[in-house]
Amino acid sequence: MKLSQNGWVVIAGLGPGNEALVTQEVRDAIDEATDIVGYIPYVKRIVPREGLTLHATDNRVEVDRATHALEMAAEGKRVVVVSSGDPGVFAMASAVFEALENNAESRPEWLDLEIKVLPGITAMLAAAAAIGAPLGHDFAAINLSDNLKPWSLIEKRLQLVGEAGLAMAFYNPRSKSRPHQFARALEILREACGAETLITFARDVTKPGQELLTVPLKDATPEMADMRTVVIVGNRDTRRVGNYVYTPRYAAEA
Repeated sequence: MKLSQNGWVVIAGLGPGNEALVTQEVRDAIDEATDIVGYIPYVKRIVPREGLTLHATDNRVEVDRATHALEMAAEGKRVVVVSSGDPGVFAMASAVFEALENNAESRPEWLDLEIKVLPGITAMLAAAAAIGAPLGHDFAAINLSDNLKPWSLIEKRLQLVGEAGLAMAFYNPRSKSRPHQFARALEILREACGAETLITFARDVTKPGQELLTVPLKDATPEMADMRTVVIVGNRDTRRVGNYVYTPRYAAEA
């Protein structure tokens, strides 16, 4: 990847947690950076060095964080905005472009900044790989947090995607502030997908404490998930083979 010597913003994915899964392209950008911006746990993954300033902020200030990155780039700094997984999947890439749009009239010069998005391995794909190939056919990724969208919309999407016969991957399934919503999600999934459909709970995927649990939807309980868990629900054709779970590449006509 070639970057100019002027100010720029790179939005980089750090992968699901195992440092071996960080791409070389991301490592090179971090080596060139003067400033790192991101959520506190992700910035902690960056090794401090002379000439590098770390800007760690809380989790719910994404647009403020993105605006700060653009401001620094406009001043000539080389800024890397870090996300876990892939920055374009429920992460900071969208926030940076939102901040760019919000300031397009007041800071039109920002539209000329060099901005690059560097992909990373998502927790969803890392979890799928750990259990086999549950996303081997059409699938949908859904964030179950209702911080940025109403829960009623999430319920509707679960119902429609389940009825459409797609496998699903869920981010942010259950937290201390919303412990009961995932129980409702499981009810919808049993009705839409069938009680025998396989569901996998992948906790701390790629990390030393990784835990994988696959059960039929009828046996799934809300307590099996937390904010460190990626949940993957197969379609009606998803099956076990030995110790693995996979979804066939083909589907019958509806």
